[in-house]
Amino acid sequence: MCGIIAILDPQSGVTEETLNRSLLAMGHRGPDGRRTWLAEDRSIALGHTRLSIIGLENGAQPIANESGQIHIIVNGEFYDFERIRAALKEQGHRFSTDSDAEIALHLYEEYGIDCLSHLRGEFAFVIWDNNRKRLFAARDRFGIKPLYYSQQGQRLTLASESKALFASGIKAAWDNESFFHCSQMQYVLPQRSLFAGINQLAPGQYMLADSSGCKTDFYWDMDYAPESQEPVNETDSIETFQSLLNESIRLRLRADIPVACHISGGLDSSTILGMAAKHSSKPINAFSVSFEEQSYDELSTAQAMAEHAGAIFHAVRVSQEDLIAHLEDAVYFSEGLAVNGHLSAKYLLHKEIKRAGFKVVLTGEGSDELVAGYPHLRSDHFRSSGRSHLIKQLYATNQASQGIMLKHGDSLSLEAVSNRLGYLPAFLEAKGSLGYKITSVLADDFKSSFAKRDAYADLIGSFDIEGQLKDRDHVHQSLYLWCKTALVNYILKTLGDGTELAHSVEGRVPFLDHHLFEYVRTLPVNLKIKGEIEKYVLREAARPFITDTIYRSRKHPFVAPPLSLFSNHKTNDLVQEKLRSANFATIPFFNQQKIIALLDRLPAMPEAERSAIDPVLMIALSATAIQERLIKGSAA
Repeated sequence: MCGIIAILDPQSGVTEETLNRSLLAMGHRGPDGRRTWLAEDRSIALGHTRLSIIGLENGAQPIANESGQIHIIVNGEFYDFERIRAALKEQGHRFSTDSDAEIALHLYEEYGIDCLSHLRGEFAFVIWDNNRKRLFAARDRFGIKPLYYSQQGQRLTLASESKALFASGIKAAWDNESFFHCSQMQYVLPQRSLFAGINQLAPGQYMLADSSGCKTDFYWDMDYAPESQEPVNETDSIETFQSLLNESIRLRLRADIPVACHISGGLDSSTILGMAAKHSSKPINAFSVSFEEQSYDELSTAQAMAEHAGAIFHAVRVSQEDLIAHLEDAVYFSEGLAVNGHLSAKYLLHKEIKRAGFKVVLTGEGSDELVAGYPHLRSDHFRSSGRSHLIKQLYATNQASQGIMLKHGDSLSLEAVSNRLGYLPAFLEAKGSLGYKITSVLADDFKSSFAKRDAYADLIGSFDIEGQLKDRDHVHQSLYLWCKTALVNYILKTLGDGTELAHSVEGRVPFLDHHLFEYVRTLPVNLKIKGEIEKYVLREAARPFITDTIYRSRKHPFVAPPLSLFSNHKTNDLVQEKLRSANFATIPFFNQQKIIALLDRLPAMPEAERSAIDPVLMIALSATAIQERLIKGSAA
């Protein structure tokens, strides 16, 4: 896991000083080495800051091919690389490193752009092909690893973080349109960012840039199978799922250094730990967040699972004060807006993993996307299968999800979505209700500038509805939209890559293996949600590896106790101080007086309403951190 920077500027050229500034800005991603390469005419430059995990002694990048005409920089991991490496050697390719990254270089020599179909893992890379005078960049299928870019005239800059782009000379400024979309539905549109002039490659997308211009295209997408009436053998499906997940975990344990695991009281991380333990000759170190509010704490369940797997258990205790005290740093490194204190909790979790001496950790992210674990997906399933009467109980048993994943209160108009899809995904209803609350505290002039815009029409217009969603089950349609918004831009980037690499920790996600997904995409929804039981196929496949308590448990999202619901006096003072500050007043999107009025009303609010309003306060606090540390800080 690393940080990469590429600058292509045939007109003005590139200086090594610029390249090094960019690498320094994301040095946390790779503290084990920094190296650059500039073409003789300085029209193209590549830089890499390294977190050494495989090929410790000789894996420095950029890496050149045998002729020195093709160079590559990679952020991420390629799994099953030994097999591919051996096959390439038989074809006559010569390797200069022991790193997994080098296989992409030689696959490109052999197959060109189609090298992507041979790669398995989480990655973002840039190749400069001097023979064709062409830049080729790509991002992994699910968007696990980020790749941002900016075009200014003939200068094209790509990097792992926006901070590196700012350091290269690109002005740090809010993208007002992107913030408008976030204010309405929490997320930026696909391929956008929070910052003006900075876009991102989408999951499964590649870029080609040469003298004729720059273009992007897709090499892979989450193509769910259309609904089918053909029966599926449940036992065979569970066995196949278990085998594919087991292989994915085994491959992700490959490293030249020890690998740790996340562990919570939930099914996802417990399955990863339980199965990983079978592949390890030594006890695995497992790390778990423990909240001081008992109703949100899963410590005892997580510890019991760690003991079951023979793991070494580490509890990372996080107080309410910690959630606010570390939010600014967490936002700075993740470059995103938080809706809950879980961002700070993840930041502190990875800080402790780093302190304990680990660089690699297996996580449970992606399971809910793979096998329909979220309560909003059960809501969609109950509606589409004529069981809407179950939704009331679903809400009652998922209090922590209300306001984030389940609707709470009034909503913005979602007519554009229902007109295109013929139904309303429950998670977008939740985002519509969050957007309604945020809109109530926005500045009038900012609202008026977007008065004729419909954020949900913009969102739904971003997708190939006919090609990717037609004839698919409602649950699969919702999953597709969720994965292109919440998964890629929040779960994987803000909560994942951002908090992990802040502490030079590489997170690996076995559930997001495309071989596994390409099997699961063909399974009917009733093997994912059976009756009222979520993640059925995973639950049964995991049963031999987990405790009975976890097998029988129900989905509990990883959320921190809401600051507005559970907070001590000192925490309240910190929130009040930040949102009443002069810095907050400089953010062009909020009406500070309305925010202050909201803060004043909090004590009298019913508990459920206070909990649902917490994401609004978290977004405001996050925006304050971005304004201070990224916008103003980059200009300093």
